Amino acid sequence: MSFLLEFLRAPMTVGAVTPSSPALARAATAVVPRTGSPVVVELGPGTGAFTGAVQRRLAGHGRHIAVEINPRFARRLATLHPAVDIVTADAADLAAVLAQHGLSQADVVVSGLPWAAFTENRQRDVLSAVAAALPPHGVFTTFAYVHARWAPPARGLLRSLRSRFDEVVISRTVWANLPPALVYYCRRPH
Repeated sequence: MSFLLEFLRAPMTVGAVTPSSPALARAATAVVPRTGSPVVVELGPGTGAFTGAVQRRLAGHGRHIAVEINPRFARRLATLHPAVDIVTADAADLAAVLAQHGLSQADVVVSGLPWAAFTENRQRDVLSAVAAALPPHGVFTTFAYVHARWAPPARGLLRSLRSRFDEVVISRTVWANLPPALVYYCRRPH
């Protein structure tokens, strides 16, 4: 219920009426390494649908920083996931968030951001921040709803991803999500 309430309060920052499903969370976080000490940044974690999946993949290794603009979501996440560094900030300020944690880059960035609700300039600013925060081996994942894939904002997002990454792979449809979604796996940032 809190997700719907937050959507009604701020539809341009929440962007959905229900949280992502466990199936979508598994697909979006599949690139998080299970070994080593990776730095994983989660953008727009909302109520934590992807947060739990990232934590399970990390299994106590690495660092997990979640950047949430909604202070109510951020407070709830901090309570539910004390091992995660929760930061109330704008995703476009990713470089500053990393610097506050003594970091210059992240190995993986997982996004739950509502791209279709963003203006073209906002998409550009956030994607530029993401690409700048990833090393050559870094990976960025985000998702889109299948029904909106052909709409101008979704087509613009895919164009923007392809202009910032050498490789953009689109997953199979995740039918076990409301609405069905697909994941973009983006590698080798420019």
